[in-house]
Amino acid sequence: MPAPLKVAVQMDPIQSIDIGGDSTFALMLEAQARGHELWLYEVRHLSLREGKPSPDAATRSERLTARVRPVRVQRVAGEHAALGEERVVDLAGFDVVLMRQDPPFDMAYITATHLLEHVHRRDGSGPLVVNDPASVRDAPEKLLVTHFPDLMPPTLISWDLQAIRDFRLEHRDIVVKPLFGNGGAGVFRIREDDENLAALLEMHFARSREPLMIQRYEKAVRAGDKRIILVEGEPIGAINRVPAEGEARSNMHVGGKAVRSTLTAREQEICARIGPMLREKGLLFVGIDVIGDWLTEINVTSPTGLQELDRFDGINSAGLIWKSIERSVSAPPR
Repeated sequence: MPAPLKVAVQMDPIQSIDIGGDSTFALMLEAQARGHELWLYEVRHLSLREGKPSPDAATRSERLTARVRPVRVQRVAGEHAALGEERVVDLAGFDVVLMRQDPPFDMAYITATHLLEHVHRRDGSGPLVVNDPASVRDAPEKLLVTHFPDLMPPTLISWDLQAIRDFRLEHRDIVVKPLFGNGGAGVFRIREDDENLAALLEMHFARSREPLMIQRYEKAVRAGDKRIILVEGEPIGAINRVPAEGEARSNMHVGGKAVRSTLTAREQEICARIGPMLREKGLLFVGIDVIGDWLTEINVTSPTGLQELDRFDGINSAGLIWKSIERSVSAPPR
């Protein structure tokens, strides 16, 4: 077993998580089982300011601090987290920071990535942030996939109303998504005879300055939207999320059902194509979404699906992730 690590977990309030499905909880349980020391904080508890000048220079460095609490976790509903006394600490003193707060990927999320860059272990002198905060910021899930146009279904990202209308005329049956949404929120299927597209566009652009993503509707989604988990760019398994009756979305947040699945030859091809990019960008833990033969999203912010994958395949996916983290921490600086 590797030497114990000091781990800070940046996440949403732990009291409200579903311990039977939450991937961050699975990662924390595994870290604890491996002897690592866990500390917890929410992103709103971060602070960045200048530090003391060094003895041989007049310049000041910066310090990224957080109000953290030590935590012990257990798989007991309602008693799953025992928190210790809060204290303010310098995050540079940790070995690992897990960035696990949920999207939406808004300016608050982007600001958190900028702050964490101040401590991320690029030269070996600070903690390893998982995933690399700069790469997370540069790789919104619905935009990163556009760098692989031959792997994705016909897609339009635009503010332009006429371009959106033309795309619909071409493909007839479409899906309209907020570009930085999550969990299926705000996702609409618009059929050829649906008269609501204009009203939907008016409502969105009255409330948001962001463009929309429009994709051809894939009938294969009725058979499921597959979530594939990759660690260091290599697939470790997949689950299929089948939409509920009468629902176009397969997200488990909106009633999708997880079922056991394996990787097809096409899905293995997709993973082989994107794997080198994920490794290069330091995106250690990633979940991709595939409908039929098409890659629709590359999830890097706070991927989910670990507990479902373990139940179906009998593996320890969190253990595989921690093995990768431990190797990365112990590797010499590049």
